[in-house]
Amino acid sequence: MTHPYDTEDLAARAAAGDEAALDLLLREIGPDVVRRCGRFLPFREDAEEAAQDVLLQVSRNIRRFEGRSKFSTWLYTIVTNCARQKYRELKRRASERPLTDPDAGGPDPRTTSVIAGSRLDLLDALERLEQESPHLVAPLVYRDICQMDYAEIAERTGIPVGTVKSRLHHARKQIRPWLLGERR
Repeated sequence: MTHPYDTEDLAARAAAGDEAALDLLLREIGPDVVRRCGRFLPFREDAEEAAQDVLLQVSRNIRRFEGRSKFSTWLYTIVTNCARQKYRELKRRASERPLTDPDAGGPDPRTTSVIAGSRLDLLDALERLEQESPHLVAPLVYRDICQMDYAEIAERTGIPVGTVKSRLHHARKQIRPWLLGERR
């Protein structure tokens, strides 16, 4: 997908305090952010809410972007964190109230999506992996969800490419039984 603007350049200008560049950057990345949040959250409204959180975080923290890694790498980290936070919020909400709302006359599709979606099985597995082997989470998320290449993951995490590949292998091996419903 070609962009009319170079997001890396816009990010550098926005980080230096150029408000017009920040506005353009937010407009430019918006659709991609929604799409990436949708990889985590199956219900469109949830993905859009997480995307709004991402754009707000970018807006608030752009001056902290130092350009040591690509802007897209920095952005994917924010997308991942905001989408996972939205998932945790939805999961908490789902456990606090019944699936059906007597006033609405039926199931709440947002809490139902938390309980029934296959992508949510992955999010549950990520939560469990984070508790058991936190060092394996980032490589798995960056590669399998954000679809970053190994060099970019290595740059973002500060670990060698070989270590990224090894951790990714171990992460996949560890979560596979959880995703298949096996207990360990």
